[in-house]
Amino acid sequence: MKLVVNSAYGYLAAGGDLTRFADVHAANEVTRRGRATLELMCRELAARGVTLLEADIDGVYFAVPEEWGEKDERRVVAEVAALLPTLVQLEFEGRYAAMLSHEPKNYALLAYDGSLLLRGVAFRSSRAEPFGEAFLRRSIARLLAGDVAGVRDIYVATLDALRRRELPAYDVSSKVRLTKTPEEYLETRDTRRELAYEAMLASGRASWTAGDRIRVYRTKSGSGGVIDETETGVRDYDADHYARLLRETFAARLERAFTPAGYEAVFADPDQMSLFTPSAATIGTVLTKENPSA
Repeated sequence: MKLVVNSAYGYLAAGGDLTRFADVHAANEVTRRGRATLELMCRELAARGVTLLEADIDGVYFAVPEEWGEKDERRVVAEVAALLPTLVQLEFEGRYAAMLSHEPKNYALLAYDGSLLLRGVAFRSSRAEPFGEAFLRRSIARLLAGDVAGVRDIYVATLDALRRRELPAYDVSSKVRLTKTPEEYLETRDTRRELAYEAMLASGRASWTAGDRIRVYRTKSGSGGVIDETETGVRDYDADHYARLLRETFAARLERAFTPAGYEAVFADPDQMSLFTPSAATIGTVLTKENPSA
C-alpha cells in the first residue's frame, strides 16, 4: 500500500511532460494534509505529557515520564489515534529503553533486552570505514546505558589505536564504486585528482571498468591505496587523517546527546587536554525536544 501511495504521489508531483497525471496542486494538497496530520499528532501527544524526540511521515518517537508503564503509553497513543481523520491509523509499534536521534531517519535505539538497533546511513553505510562503525556501535551502546565515561574511554582507545597504526588498513578503508573508465579519468586528472582512481594507478592497476567496487584508503604519503578484503598486515595509512575523521565525522554523530561544553570534554584530544576540562564521569546527557511546527 505504501509503495502504491508513494508512486501515485510521485506522478502527481512530477511537473512538465513527465506524466499524464501530473497535478502539482493536488500534490501540494497531499503534503499540506500530511503535515497537518503530523502536527495534530505531535500537538496532542505533547498535551498528554510526553516529550517529542523525532517526528516524520512514518511516525513519532517520544519519551514518557519515568513513572509511566506500557499501559500508559498505549493509552496515550489510543487517545490521539481517535482524533485523527477517517482511514488514518496510528499504531503503537514498540517501546525502547533509550534513543539517540542524530537527524531525521538516523537514530539509535536501545531495547529493553540490551540489544542496539541502528537506523540510517549516518550509523550504517556500506561506504563507512569499519573502524568508525565499530566505534559508533560500541560508544552508542555505552551512551544509551548512561555510561559517558565509557564513551570517553572508547574514543581515546580508538584514537590511540589509529595513531599507533595498530589497526589494519582494511579497518580504515571505505568501499567505493568507480564511475569513470580509465580514459575518462585521465582526461580530467590534471585539473582534479580523485583518491580512488589515484589509488588504482598507484597500485599498478591501470585497467578497470566503470561500476567496479574497490576498497580504498589514504596512505601516509597522502596518496591512495587499494586493499583486498583478506589483507590484514598493511598499516601504512594516514593516521592523522583518520584521527580527524574519528572526531569530525563519527564522534560528531553523538553531538546531540551533550551540551556543547560536554561534547568538547568527552571528545577532547588526550594530548591537548585543558587543565579545566571536566571529568567525563561528571558529564550527563541532555534531552533535545523536537519542534512539531518546524
